[in-house]
Amino acid sequence: MAWHPAENRYQSMKYNRTGASGLKLPAISLGLWHNFGDDTPHQTKRAICQRAFDLGITHFDLANNYGPPPGSAEEAFGEILRTDFASLRDEIIVSSKAGYGMWP
Repeated sequence: MAWHPAENRYQSMKYNRTGASGLKLPAISLGLWHNFGDDTPHQTKRAICQRAFDLGITHFDLANNYGPPPGSAEEAFGEILRTDFASLRDEIIVSSKAGYGMWP
């Protein structure tokens, strides 16, 4: 069954302007650290992202070492962006960070 985002997704979430750019971030963001590694079924990851978006969460936080293993959260979210959020990409904010070593 295809997922369709809730039509009222922006009604209950509070959004705050970020700097002078006009970008609005939700009061709650979803960090994809340990719950988005290879040890979590992909369907569970999809359900988490879909529910978050239905609740007005538009900011997803990633990093190059999120997983486990490192990098797997970014791969999983990339697939979710492609399959579930492709038509909604202009409504989603993705942040990442680097600097923490991924490999020995």
